[in-house]
Amino acid sequence: MRDDTLYMDRGAQSCSRPSTIYRFRLELAFAVRYNTGSMSATSREIVQQTLAFQNPARAPRHLWLLPWAEERYAEEIQALREEFPGDIHGVGGHHRTLPPTRGHSTEIGEYTDEWGCTFINIQKGVIGEVKDPLIKDWEADAQRAHIPREWLTIDRDAVNRHCAATDRYTMAGACPRPFEQLQFLRGTEALYMDLVDPSPAFRRFLAQMHAFYCELLEVWAATDVDSMMFMDDWGSQNSLLIRPALWREYFKPLYRDYIQIAHGSGKAMFMHSDGHTLAIYPDMIELGLDAFNTQLFCMGVENLEPFAGKITFWGEIDRQGLLPHATTDEIDQAVRQVHRSLWRDGGCIAQCEFGPGARPENVRQVFATWDEVTNRDSRR
Repeated sequence: MRDDTLYMDRGAQSCSRPSTIYRFRLELAFAVRYNTGSMSATSREIVQQTLAFQNPARAPRHLWLLPWAEERYAEEIQALREEFPGDIHGVGGHHRTLPPTRGHSTEIGEYTDEWGCTFINIQKGVIGEVKDPLIKDWEADAQRAHIPREWLTIDRDAVNRHCAATDRYTMAGACPRPFEQLQFLRGTEALYMDLVDPSPAFRRFLAQMHAFYCELLEVWAATDVDSMMFMDDWGSQNSLLIRPALWREYFKPLYRDYIQIAHGSGKAMFMHSDGHTLAIYPDMIELGLDAFNTQLFCMGVENLEPFAGKITFWGEIDRQGLLPHATTDEIDQAVRQVHRSLWRDGGCIAQCEFGPGARPENVRQVFATWDEVTNRDSRR
């Protein structure tokens, strides 16, 4: 994971929140050292207090940088880092072996990822698309996928030294993404058909992928990182990409396992998902997800207010319309709207993605306003 940023159900549970979630939240509350002075808390403590709704000194900061921005605004990014130091720190695995890849993911041309999927990229600074999926037929082609077991070869001692050397909140450099990786391997249209009419070979591969992702998270759970994450982009502009019932059948059990692995080792679990994901917010809260990075303005900030105090909103500020096109005053008002609707003595992280089209002065304003509205001294 960047310094700036950015299996089948193995333990069936009832629909009530698993007891491990309550135990993890209780342990987190006891672990957080409450600070009465705004300058005494470390970055790690500020994030922990935010997740536990324990009135942090300010909202934690988390800048996500895309190569597009780094290539265009190097000086502005350096100034941002100096004025608003980040609180969340991605830790790499210091792997002994890396899976084979070819090309570069954000350069023009072809890039083959760790699973063997080849992307075609026509714009520098962003990720391309798979045009020729590896798996045409699950029975005949599943073995063509390379499950990147090299990711399991992390150097745990090096990871732990990395964690010990910082007072920032650390996040594992691993990110399961079953729905997205299946699309890369199979193609989106074909995968949708698989979900509606699954073949035995598809189910076998999904179970194999899930077992690998669980093993990956368990390897990281044995390190000293504070948290782990997973991701899948689930939303279109207006709704979930598949029926919620289908999502609950296939993917909710996978996510339950991921979260339980994290909580079982005393770590928080974060998730990223683009698009309109309002329909699955209650499910993610039920599973005990600690922080959810979603497109708040795509769904309507006011529609998320019922979930305030039940989950931490890991950003964001609208990168489709506001960050590229708004004035700094409009950015200020947008942050204040999120704070007013979703902040409950914590429960919001000042996350912002600096990607294609975003204006540096607007990115800066996001962090400036979050500091202003959540600084504990200013609230006295």
